[in-house]
Formats: sequence, C-alpha cells, structure tokens
Amino acid sequence: MKNIFRNLKKYWYFVILILVLLIVQAYCDLSLPDYTSNLIDVGIANSGIEYAVPEYLSESGFQEVEAFLTDEEKEDWEAAYVYDETKGYYTLASVEEEDWDSLEEEFSSVIAIVYMMSSQRDSQVEGVEALADMGIDPTSDTFLLDIRHVFEENLESLGDSMITSMAKYFARDQYKLCGVDLDQLQTDYLWATGRKMLGMALVMALAAIIVGFLASKTAAGVGRDLRGNIFRKVIGFSNAELDRFSTASLITRSTNDVQQIQMVTVMLLRMVLYAPILAIGGIVNIRKYNSGMNWIIILAIALVTCLIVALMIVAMPKFKIMQTLVDNVNLVAREILTGIPVIRAFSREKKEEERFDEANQSLTKVMLFTNRTMSFMMPALMVVMNGVSILIVWVAAQKIDDGVLEVGAMTAFITYAMLIIMGFLMLTMVSIMLPRAGVAADRIQEVLDTKATIVDKDNAVVEAPLDATVRFDHVSFRYPDGKEDVLADIDFVAKPGQTTAIIGSTGCGKSTLVKLIPRFFDVTKGSISFGGTDVRDLAIDTLRAQIGYVPQKAVLFSGDINSNIAYGAPNATEHDIVEAASIAQATEFIEEKEEKYESPIAQGGTNVSGGQKQRLSIARAIARHPKVYIFDDSFSALDFKTDTALRRALSEKTKDSTVIIVAQRVSTILDADQIIVLDEGKMIGKGTHKELVASCEEYKLIAQSQLSEAEFLASIK
Repeated sequence: MKNIFRNLKKYWYFVILILVLLIVQAYCDLSLPDYTSNLIDVGIANSGIEYAVPEYLSESGFQEVEAFLTDEEKEDWEAAYVYDETKGYYTLASVEEEDWDSLEEEFSSVIAIVYMMSSQRDSQVEGVEALADMGIDPTSDTFLLDIRHVFEENLESLGDSMITSMAKYFARDQYKLCGVDLDQLQTDYLWATGRKMLGMALVMALAAIIVGFLASKTAAGVGRDLRGNIFRKVIGFSNAELDRFSTASLITRSTNDVQQIQMVTVMLLRMVLYAPILAIGGIVNIRKYNSGMNWIIILAIALVTCLIVALMIVAMPKFKIMQTLVDNVNLVAREILTGIPVIRAFSREKKEEERFDEANQSLTKVMLFTNRTMSFMMPALMVVMNGVSILIVWVAAQKIDDGVLEVGAMTAFITYAMLIIMGFLMLTMVSIMLPRAGVAADRIQEVLDTKATIVDKDNAVVEAPLDATVRFDHVSFRYPDGKEDVLADIDFVAKPGQTTAIIGSTGCGKSTLVKLIPRFFDVTKGSISFGGTDVRDLAIDTLRAQIGYVPQKAVLFSGDINSNIAYGAPNATEHDIVEAASIAQATEFIEEKEEKYESPIAQGGTNVSGGQKQRLSIARAIARHPKVYIFDDSFSALDFKTDTALRRALSEKTKDSTVIIVAQRVSTILDADQIIVLDEGKMIGKGTHKELVASCEEYKLIAQSQLSEAEFLASIK
C-alpha cells in the first residue's frame, strides 16, 4: 500500500488543500443534524425560543427566579438584566452569544425548577407537607434554597435537553406576559435556521465540487507520472531486463495497473480522507446529546468492522491472482492478433478461440468470485444501517416517553449514527478497490525498482573516437539466466574500409555477437573496443550515435516514409533521405506511390511488403552516416538482383566505414574482406572466401550447398 501513497508526495500541496476543504465540508455536513434538531425542538416545539434564559422578563418572573438563587448568583442575575420603566419589564443587558451561553449554564436549571414549581401550584399545600416530612422547615430563611436542592436531585435523572426545554416553557410564558409576538418569533427563527442550513448546504456542495476537481487532477497527474516513469524506465532497459518482463506484462502494467492506481487515488482523496473526519466528528457531536444510546453506535461500528475484515480475508488473495490473469489474457490476445495470418494459413482459428476462451474464463471466474464476495458487503451494510435506525427509534421512544429525550434530539442522533456508519461505508467501498490497486502499485514499483544492467559509467567517455575499428578481444558471452556460454573466445578485428561478414548455422550466435557492439548486452569475458576504447567506457549515446544498425527483423514506425528514413537522423536533409533511399534500392517503389516520400506507413509497416520494409530499414541506417554499419541478416528478403545492386551502391557509401554483415547466403559475402565462421558459439574460421574454402571444412560445406558447381568453382578462382 505504501507504493500507492508514495505517488502522492509530488502533489502534497493538493492533498493539504483537499484535506482543508474536506474539513470544511465535514463541518457543514455535521452541522445540519443540529439545525434539524433545532428546527424541531426549538422552532416547532418551543415557538422559536432559542435560549432558556429569557431575553424579556416580567417583574414577577424576575423575582420568582431570584428567590431561588444564592447571594452570589443574585449579583450575577441582577447584573444580567436592566429594568425598562417605559415597557414595565426586564431586558437582558447583553445578547452576545458568549454572555447568553454563560447565563444559560448558570441559571437554566433554576429557571426549570421555577417552572416546575409554578406548574404545580394546585398541589402546593401537599407539597409543603411532604417537604416538612423530609425535614425541610417552611419557616427557615433557607427554605427556598432547600427546595431547590431537592428539585435539583430529581432533575439529575433527566437529560440536559429536557431541563432546557422546561426552562424554555418558562421563557415562553414570560414572553407572553411581556407582549412578545410568539408567532412572529417562531417564523423568524424558522426562516433564519433555514437560511443557515441552505448556506451550509451550498458551502458543502462547493467544497465537494472543488475537492472532486482537485482529486481528479491529482489522480490524472499521478497516472501521467507513472506512465512516463514506466516508459522512461523500460526505454532504458537492456534486452536482459526486457526478457525478464514479458511485453504483455509491461503493457498491462503501464495501462491497466496505472488505471487502477488512478481510480483508487481519486477515492483515497475523496473518501478515505473524508470518512474518518466524518466518523470522528459524528462521534464528538453525538456525545453532547447525553442520550444514553452511545452503545448502539459502538455496536454498529463493531459489526461493520467485523464484516469488512471477514470479506477482506476472503477476497484479498484473489486480487493478486486477478492481475496475473489479466497479464495472461493480454498475452494471448496479443499473440493471436499479431499472428492472424499464420493462424488462418494453418486453419487454427478454432484452437486459438479455445485458447483465448480458456484464459478469459480463468479471469472471469476469479473476477466473479471477488465481485460476488464484495457485492455481499453493500446489502450487509444496509441491513446494519437500517437495523441501527430501528434500534435507535425503539430505544429513543421509551426515553421520549419518560421525558428524558426530545424528538429533535432523536432525529439528530439517527442522522449522526448514519453519518458515522456512512464513514465506514466509504472505507468499505474503497476497500473493494484498494487491495487490487495495491497489487498494481507493487507490480509497477517492481518495474521502476529494476536496475538496468547497461548503464554509463560515472566517468564515461562522451567524445566519439576518431577511429572506427571494432576489436573483439577473446570475447565470451552468457545470458543472465543461462548456464552455458552462447559465445566463447571470439577474437577478430573489423577495420574501416573493410567488410567483415559473419556466417554460420542457425542458432550459432551470429545475431548475439553483433548485438554486443551497441551494448544491447555486455560481454561476460573479454572486451569489445571501438576506436581503441572499451565500449563499456564509452557513453551509450556516444557509442550508438556512431552505429547504423539494421536488425534482423525490419521494424517500421507509424508515420510516413520520410519520418522512417530520418528516424535516426532528425536533422537529415531531403537530399540525405533521397540518397539513402537510392542506395537502399527503395527509390523505385517510393516513386510509384502517389505521395512519394510523404506516403503513410501504417503501424508496424503492415502496408508495405517484407522486402520494402527491409530496404527502408537499410535506408534508415544509411541516412545516419555512421562510422560502423551493422547488417543483421538484412538482405534475406531481397531478390538476387536487388541484393547485388544494393551491395554495389553500399560499397561506395561505406568505403570509409566499418561494415559488419550477418548473413545466411554465401553469395552476399563472397567479396567480404574478412569472413568469420561460427559454430555453436565458437569461431572456427576466419579469412576471405577463398581462404576459408581451403581451410574451413564447415564453410566449404555451406558454400557448396548454396552455390552451383560452376558458381562455386568461379568463386575460388
């Protein structure tokens, strides 16, 4: 999982901004239940009276409350109100929220006691007798304070909301005595609260929109960076690293795996960050209601946690298997699509369909298992949420009936409970994708952590050698995972102005040998020098800039003929391109095309023939004007006439360059200045054609098998 979070380091400022906005969104979201509760308990049940301490008090009301206060409290009480002689009642000296809250905390319980006393006037006689039985002397100077203490003990069994509600009933009576329009007060409160709720909702929506935008932008940036990093890393891989990861796997890692991380990044920033804020805020807010139902929330959280853990234990191992199976489907699909001509030629369509279906079915089974497992989570969570709602209503109904809880408080409690469970629900939704994304991140990191074996030394030579001599000094090579050398003790010199040919049976190591020159692999023993400098001491860009390499399999890129010929020489002029095409004998078919050198080339060069692809590949190497030409069996698709014309034109162009040709046909290398004969990775012959016919039996057999008797005899005269 750490690999997922590692990708966010670059975007830390976006993450912080998103976190701030989510806190704002959560604050608004968590404020709405309180406003809903106030609409019910204050706006509807208490006629819009927000505070238990009245803003206006009649003289009798002022005195009734004062009678139950201590001397210290009387000072605060008298300081809190100012008598308005014109109106004939008391008014609060300060209506600042902090001052009002302070008065509320100090006097709400006393005001509630006064209301309870006033509502029981009919039973005052019995009440006095009962107090006498409790040892309270009605004639005592502290009689009223003693009564207050008795009532306060009874009030402890009630919730804070009920005490406040009774105090508000007293305030409502006082407002009536002072001539306050309670209907207008209620209407004003409802409108004011409604406007606040609307404002909160708008701020919450705006924060959510901005967070969504920033999360998407961050995720898109993470995806872009990962794809770029993978591409740059893979481009720097040698053939050894490319062989370690299959092409299909690298494609999946740079597309599907990156997409998984991009999707989960959005959810991390939108949900995983928001869920704990929402849950913790809900728990904090729910405590202030003192409802005695907190155990329901603990039960719900425990059930949700157990459910998530159980499902993750079942589903987690399948996610890694799923990504491997995606690789396999990609591999099979790629092989089938690239091999369609061969499949059709051998009528293997049915078999390949079965092969793809087998890979597809394996992936489908695992995906169905994980999806079915995770899909069970949502209905299970809905059952928990609905069960919690029913349980809260059932418990709260009894508390409302006992007078210790208000309806609005119950509504707020249900809403907060749903928000808390919703926080866990969000985490659950992410938990469906997080394991798979974690596997994807690990697979990507595996590529990024792979060190390329072919790299520049710290003090690599960046100046190109003036001499183009290529020397193999007792070179041996073994593939990284191989047990035996595929080349052993190769020793020869290829000089400028000369053509060095390499020939031998299939699989003897000819292509491997020439791939050592541009450092597609590094030698295991011995050394290869270029102009007297070990190729491992040269900067890779410097070395390869001196080489015109034509691979065994001609490769063209989507674009046009111009872009393909100038691929290795971006600064090539039109004259250079035409000259290279002419030497490669490609001018004939290029001129026949309507758009000439601007003629489009399809991906992989599928709209040109094999011979045309090979000639364009040769032209691409020529246009670079390299010091060393390497032709890896690059004339095999050419007819004899074109081959002869191309080699004749090429000899003029390369008279000052070192030319190394890997060939299967003896006719291609008859005029070579030096021929290297390989057999099972060993050099068994070196010399000209005539010298090898006389000294190397293996070469002689190859020549006799490919040339007619007359051609063979003519070649050794």
